[in-house]
Amino acid sequence: MSILQLFTLLGALGMFLYGMNLMSSGLQKAAGDRLRGFLSAMTSNPFKGVMTGLGVTSIIQSSSATTVMVVSFVNAGLLTLNQAIGVIMGANIGTTVTAWMVSWLGFKADISILAVPLMLLGFLFSNSKKGNRKNIGELIVGFSLLFLGLSFMKESVPDLRQTPEVLNFVTSWASHGFGSTLLFLAFGTILTLVLQSSSATMAITLIMLSMGWIPFNMACAMVLGENIGTTITANIAASVGNTQAKRAAMSHTIFNLFGVVWALILFQPFLRLVGYVTETLFGLPNPAADGFVVSSSSSPEGTAALYGLSMLHTMFNVINTLLLVWFTKLIAKAVSWIIRAPESQEKEIFKLKYISAGPLATPELCVEQAFDEIIHFAQISKNGALYAKEAINESDSDKFETLRSKLVKYEEISDRIEYEIATFLNGVSAEEISESTSIKVKSMYKIIGELESLGDSGETISRILSRKNIHKKTFDADSIKNLNIMADSVISAYDVMIANLTSAHKGELENISNAYNAEERLNTLRNNFRDAVIEDIDSGEKNYQTSVYYIDIMNAFERMGDFMINVSQDLERGFIHK
Repeated sequence: MSILQLFTLLGALGMFLYGMNLMSSGLQKAAGDRLRGFLSAMTSNPFKGVMTGLGVTSIIQSSSATTVMVVSFVNAGLLTLNQAIGVIMGANIGTTVTAWMVSWLGFKADISILAVPLMLLGFLFSNSKKGNRKNIGELIVGFSLLFLGLSFMKESVPDLRQTPEVLNFVTSWASHGFGSTLLFLAFGTILTLVLQSSSATMAITLIMLSMGWIPFNMACAMVLGENIGTTITANIAASVGNTQAKRAAMSHTIFNLFGVVWALILFQPFLRLVGYVTETLFGLPNPAADGFVVSSSSSPEGTAALYGLSMLHTMFNVINTLLLVWFTKLIAKAVSWIIRAPESQEKEIFKLKYISAGPLATPELCVEQAFDEIIHFAQISKNGALYAKEAINESDSDKFETLRSKLVKYEEISDRIEYEIATFLNGVSAEEISESTSIKVKSMYKIIGELESLGDSGETISRILSRKNIHKKTFDADSIKNLNIMADSVISAYDVMIANLTSAHKGELENISNAYNAEERLNTLRNNFRDAVIEDIDSGEKNYQTSVYYIDIMNAFERMGDFMINVSQDLERGFIHK
């Protein structure tokens, strides 16, 4: 094998992987929002969850993207861990569609003949001004590159039949009985880890099988290894995530490891079953029969081997799902026991919930995660306003200091969350994104800045109150009453802002008149209360220094209203379809 041939093989592999990612990316961009809605609506029981995971993964050709969407829904409370496990089981079945697509279109129909003309069609679509047509163009180009890459891989792989000694060396690894099975299983696992794609490993296994390098049973062992490798990848991605992300990844591992164990124990009977089903359904030679040899991928034996391997992949996941779908609650308990929640739930709620489970397959879905995190950020910020109201009403110095330290802590948390979301959005912006997504990202940058300022406001109020206490000043009953009215109006404005964020995330925000009304009420209250206290100062009814603290808090509350109307205005600019 020459150096040029080696680099051609590696380049073809890269083209295949890039095509797979591009195709999946285009599919997710074209159908991402609808798939998210479908995913949240169709998981009321484990069986519906399995069918949902199967359907979504079959469409977007990425079980990883499906899994990450599932994890985000678990964190949002839209899915329980039990429901998520059902969807992950279905995603495992859905990913077998890729194997059938490759074995049929890539080896039998040879779709690569049409790949170049299809790229022209993809190019024309990608130049369209309509975003969805661009996404479809990306899908077509990715589809073409995938099968061009597969075609080049088949052509650049050397024919070992021309060098019998090399072929004998390779095939000798398959002559050690069960030890060979474990060896090829490990090889499939490692190859999947290196390539970070079980679909690519499946394509390589199909090529090795069609070229006669390895027998059918060893190819089956590699497929089992691929199922282990893909779970390790998911656990690595979830290692930086929160508790629920790690539990979802661990449930995937338990599911696949259990399947590999029973498949190894029943390896020969399972292969005979796969061979029988392949022979019966397609009228082809039994690939699991003794003396079965592949002469070429175009021969009946070659077709039987390719279809048999895809059938094994499908039957493995279907049987495994049928066995374990009854035990989703038990699996959920097991992963919850293995991965314990942090002792302090107070600390847990301040961690990022939605953008810490590893990268998504497409920037568009990353934006969905970031928006979930922004809504979570707004809810945390509202807690700061509630503590500020408590601090105003607290006369006990020790309890006040506890509240003051919480407000300081919330200010630090706001800074950290803003930084982490901005860092995540920076990564999204570095990718190729659509114009509409770019507008959304710019709006999201502004929104997190306003939310961070809201976090600062709570700490500002705590400092004003501290200075008042140091100078031994107290507010009278009317002042406390007015400050409570102002605080309640701020909290109501928070509810309006969070409602607008949620509506925008669902694509249902039509106008922000509610936000303008909330902001106008805060302005009116601040002006009326300020004018009244100034009159009281002039008449000598109020202490000047105490009144200054009172006005400063009123102004801080009014500024919080300004930050919140800015958030809704940013939503109007970036998320309302005009």
